[in-house]
Amino acid sequence: MLENPTWSGMLADPVIQAGTLAVVGAIITRIALRPFPSWKLAGQVFFFAALTVLLLYHDIVPYEVGPATASTFERVFIALAKVVWWINAAWALIAFVRVFLIFERQPREGRLVQDLVIGLIYLGAILSVVAYVFSFPVGTLIATSGVFAIILGLAMQSTLSDVFSGIALNLGRPYTIGDWIVLNDGVEGRVVETNWRSTHLLNGSNDLVVLPNSFLAKVGLTNLSSPDRSHGASLTVRVVPTIGPSAIIEVMRAVLLSSGSILTEPKPGVQIKSLTSDAVELELSFRVRDIGQTGPAKNEIFDLIYRHIKAAGLTLARPLDAAGPPPDQLQSEEVVKPHRPTPLKLLDAIPLFSSLTEDEKETLAASMTRRTYKKDSILIEQGDTVASLMIVRSGAVVATRQEGHKEIELGRLAPGDYFGESGLLIGVGEAASLRALTFVVVYEIAQTSLTPLLHDRPGIAEELAATLLHRIETGQHSFAAEGATLHGRSVGSLVTRIRHLFQVPQ
Repeated sequence: MLENPTWSGMLADPVIQAGTLAVVGAIITRIALRPFPSWKLAGQVFFFAALTVLLLYHDIVPYEVGPATASTFERVFIALAKVVWWINAAWALIAFVRVFLIFERQPREGRLVQDLVIGLIYLGAILSVVAYVFSFPVGTLIATSGVFAIILGLAMQSTLSDVFSGIALNLGRPYTIGDWIVLNDGVEGRVVETNWRSTHLLNGSNDLVVLPNSFLAKVGLTNLSSPDRSHGASLTVRVVPTIGPSAIIEVMRAVLLSSGSILTEPKPGVQIKSLTSDAVELELSFRVRDIGQTGPAKNEIFDLIYRHIKAAGLTLARPLDAAGPPPDQLQSEEVVKPHRPTPLKLLDAIPLFSSLTEDEKETLAASMTRRTYKKDSILIEQGDTVASLMIVRSGAVVATRQEGHKEIELGRLAPGDYFGESGLLIGVGEAASLRALTFVVVYEIAQTSLTPLLHDRPGIAEELAATLLHRIETGQHSFAAEGATLHGRSVGSLVTRIRHLFQVPQ
């Protein structure tokens, strides 16, 4: 069947051909195509098919026992050729598993199944080599190894329990990498890895929690990231019932409409939980895109509750178990405090005018104009240059920008927020349209109202410019069309623009 190789017939020698093909295939598929799973699979299938054709052409059948009449050289060559063939067969199957079963874009998620299938493939290849290369009876080998397997299984009972529990969890897929789960015993965290023995969670304190798979298979768990990543949350607020409950509900709805951190669908809700002479207790429920956003969203909601409550003239009720003076006494003490007009309260809350004296604030507050807008009314159209500063007194406003055929939401405004400072101070147009989500009350400071103050005290221009520049750099300024172009500007350049716009002498 085979002849001893000679130098003249080297290229036609099956040893040279099979060896060369095996080496070239290993270099291309294992090194050159390693970063490309699909091409690696195609290359391994191609070289495996070529090796199969070459061996069959030379009457070498890898899945049959070799002839006993062959010479020593032929038996060695046939044995090596079969081993190489079975290794290539295993590699091709493994590449197929990686590409089509495990989806290597998420290799950690299917590591258990991947390792199990690959282990079975290698085991099959080894048994095939033992049977067809060394002509050893595989049945006897399996029967003999069964005794050792029993002994080993008893010694590794706990470990094997974790392994098979891990396989069951991966096949059932109650969670995947990245999901946030909560166990019945209170342990919770985000799944970062699953392996043969355990599942790793990263909890809220950024600590790694390692749980045996056998423990997870027994204990109940709640997947907070399933069936989708959005997560529901709720919080409770108590309000002194100085107005009707329905009016308080509308204030809380305005709170939810003002939030930019929660989902608009499904719609957030407000429900009255209890009503007494001292307080109306309400529950605000909403959803966020991911459980990790729950904390920041609650912080924003609490801030908005405070602002809307103050804007509506309401008072937060004390907890039921709070100690201290009774509510009636607290209300009488508040009446004693001097009343401060609404325009002055709004100016006090705006950092832009923090440098003004009390007399200057009173002068500016006297010139402020109160404006009201119905729900869905447009306060400002995109591209308009506003020659006044608008301060939201009550209600909720949404800012949207039109880009082609798409409308993009930029943010939402609540009581105490303001817009138009860039147009007021430096004549920059608005890049967003502002629409009322509820009945909205705003107070307007016209450019003509600010001009006398700048003429009387020109130094105000520098203070306003410094505050405006800080808001621009920190992304807190309103939605100005040229906001991005103002980054990197100095206070001096903004002062020049302010003085030029207000015709203040240098």
